[in-house]
Amino acid sequence: MNLIILVAALLVAWLVFRALFKLLKTVISTAIAVLIIVVILMVFGVTPEDLVRELSNLPQTITDIVTQFRNLTGL
Repeated sequence: MNLIILVAALLVAWLVFRALFKLLKTVISTAIAVLIIVVILMVFGVTPEDLVRELSNLPQTITDIVTQFRNLTGL
């Protein structure tokens, strides 16, 4: 009985470790991608503050685009 519990515990620990490792890989790759985008934008004179401002305005911008599209198409 103890052997079954030990094997099950090891299996669960292995699955949790794999899940955390995949999550860590995803976080690191996303952070690197964001860093590269910010650096490229800085080359073109866009500051991180400009990017944050645009991201905060994104919902309103999308709403405006959808509204204009509906007005143009008559939907």
